[in-house]
Amino acid sequence: MNALPAASSAALPRPLDLTAPSLRRRMACWLYEGLLLFGVVFIAGYLFGTLTQTRHALDNRHGLQAFVFVVFGIYFTWFWAKGQTLAMKTWHIRVVTCEGKPLSQGRALLRYLASWLWFLPPLAAQAPFDLPAAEILVLLAGWVLVWALLSRFHPQRQFWHDALAGTRLVHATPR
Repeated sequence: MNALPAASSAALPRPLDLTAPSLRRRMACWLYEGLLLFGVVFIAGYLFGTLTQTRHALDNRHGLQAFVFVVFGIYFTWFWAKGQTLAMKTWHIRVVTCEGKPLSQGRALLRYLASWLWFLPPLAAQAPFDLPAAEILVLLAGWVLVWALLSRFHPQRQFWHDALAGTRLVHATPR
């Protein structure tokens, strides 16, 4: 008899679970990501200040903001195309396409641009109303809370910027 040996269940890859991690876990990851970004901002600010010979923090402010925007784009696009940022590894979360495949650089960039919906609406309110910084922070915190809770209305409980970018957050089993 020419019977093939039975494959062990350990050798077969498990199908990717496409359910979203809990909102609490995703928001904890989001906060941890913010802490890690302080280091990225520090290095980017130091590099920008050194290259432009900026002596005062408010000089070249818009140039610095644009530079940090690009640095964040590189950071997130690079890590999301690999599947996880450092914070996502800690919280066992992975970003994939809607089909469960790894993100391309272009899709990761699209997700980065769409993720600015977390911040742009309250920041856009600052210019026409000339709001003080404290009120902008309150608006920002309120909008982040609303944006996070809006994921409850998505059929797969994903964030809406993920739906716009064709991506999703899933549980990542540690290797």
